[in-house]
Amino acid sequence: MGFFKSVALNGVLIAIVAHGLIGISLVWDKILLKRKGMQNLVSYVFWLGAISIFGLVLIPFGFHMPSGKIAALALVAGFCDLLASYFYYAALKAGEASEELAAMGGFTPVATMALSIPLLGLRFSGQLTGFAVMTMGGFVMFFAEKLPLKRMLPRVIAAAVLFGLTDVLQKIVFNEAKFVSGYVFFTIGTFVGSAALLLRPTWRRQIFRHSEEAPPRSKIGYMLNRLMAGVGSFLVVFAVSRTAPSLVEAISGVRYVIIFLGAFAVTTWRPSWFREDFTARALVVKLVGTGLVIAGLILVGLHGGTAGGGPN
Repeated sequence: MGFFKSVALNGVLIAIVAHGLIGISLVWDKILLKRKGMQNLVSYVFWLGAISIFGLVLIPFGFHMPSGKIAALALVAGFCDLLASYFYYAALKAGEASEELAAMGGFTPVATMALSIPLLGLRFSGQLTGFAVMTMGGFVMFFAEKLPLKRMLPRVIAAAVLFGLTDVLQKIVFNEAKFVSGYVFFTIGTFVGSAALLLRPTWRRQIFRHSEEAPPRSKIGYMLNRLMAGVGSFLVVFAVSRTAPSLVEAISGVRYVIIFLGAFAVTTWRPSWFREDFTARALVVKLVGTGLVIAGLILVGLHGGTAGGGPN
């Protein structure tokens, strides 16, 4: 039993499963964002944050009121996560999923590591090589083709920095409070952030008008996809509570491998859903990036998955 419990709580394994689920959901998101009634980004992100309130169901399972400072940090982390998601989905909506989102696999771990050094006293305990290889894989996939950098980089960097800040704030919270206590306040912060979108009349009209225009099939697909993404996001947060945030973000290369494979499959067999360009050069470079991500995961696995910024 001790072995299975150790495996179940391994931060690296949890992060792999989490990013795999999120990768599948992002391909689904790309399909949904092409459908009528689902194309308004503000409305899309609003509902993403609004359903986070279901995190309150964890209250009976070990919630204890943290200090005011820790509660505030968790709230800010939740708000930053929603803001990061806005830029994230802006990149997904505007460009090719396998390219623009692969950029996150390179920039986000670096941003998270840069923030972790001063705020968490980052240490890798032998995992630096694996981290570097996985991050390199993300950058390789990003530069697989010539991209309009001036147009996309601001969104990508904004999302990467905000996701990095979210992860570091979460780790600070989990170092001081139990997981359930920190997670509950984190989801409240995300919900409050989504509710704030209603304060602007233009956005409020967009949210409700586009929600009404969406066909029932798209609404059902959206909610099922949000359930999958919600499970993935929950596991990402849990992984952050178990290991270094920068390592969890480096493992996000898994989601970009899945996005690449999913986008290729949709383009090949269901181009009416969405279509991406896959040149021979891009395929080769992305396969190299995929190989680097897998190699990095193996290196990290050889050194265990519990490095991080302090006790939990």
